[in-house]
Amino acid sequence: MAPRGTQTRDELLRAAEYLFARQGVGGTRTKQIVERAGQGNDSAVQYHFGSRQGLLEAILGRHLSRMERQWLRSVVSLRESHELGPVVDALIGPLADELLREDGRDFLRIVAGIAGWAGVRTHALPTPLHGTALAEQLALLEQGCLRMMPEDLALERIAMVISMLTAALADRAHRIDEHLPVLLDHKHFVANLVVMVTAALLAPPP
Repeated sequence: MAPRGTQTRDELLRAAEYLFARQGVGGTRTKQIVERAGQGNDSAVQYHFGSRQGLLEAILGRHLSRMERQWLRSVVSLRESHELGPVVDALIGPLADELLREDGRDFLRIVAGIAGWAGVRTHALPTPLHGTALAEQLALLEQGCLRMMPEDLALERIAMVISMLTAALADRAHRIDEHLPVLLDHKHFVANLVVMVTAALLAPPP
C-alpha cells in the first residue's frame, strides 16, 4: 500500500478506536469515523477495510498481534504447569500493559463491550483467535478448572471471569483517560486483579 494509503488507514483505525471506546461499536456511525479521521470520502472505511466489521477486526488484530508475542513467550512453560495462578498471571499481564498506552486503553474499552462474543461457553472462539497462544492459554484455564468441576460449570465460570476482567480493565482505562482518581498504582492494580481472577476460578463448586 502507498504511504498515503497507509496513513489514511491508520487514521481511520485510530479514529474508530477512539469513538468505539466511548460510544460503543453499535453507537458509532461510519460518518463520524470518517470525519474524525479527517477524510472527505464517506466510502473510505469500505475502501480500506471492506466493512465496519472489517474495521473492527483490524483494530482487534492490531492489538492482539502485539500481545500475542508476549503470550507466546509464556505458553510453553505453562503447558507443564498444573496451577491456575501462573496461567492467569500470564494472560492478564499483556492485557494490563495496554493500560499504559492511549490506543491500548481504547482497545480495552472496546473489548469490554464485545466480551460476550468470545464464544467460551460454546467452544466457538472467533476465527482470529484460532491457533494463537491466547487460545491455548484459554484452553489451559479450562483444563485447570476441569480438574475441580464439571465442564458446564468450568465454561460458565471462565466466561464470567472474562466479563469481570474486561470490565475491570475498561473501568481503569476510563478513569485514566478522564483523569479520575485511582486507588492503586499500576503494579498493585495488576497484582490485585490476578489474585481476584485466580480466586474466582478456584472457588469451590456450589
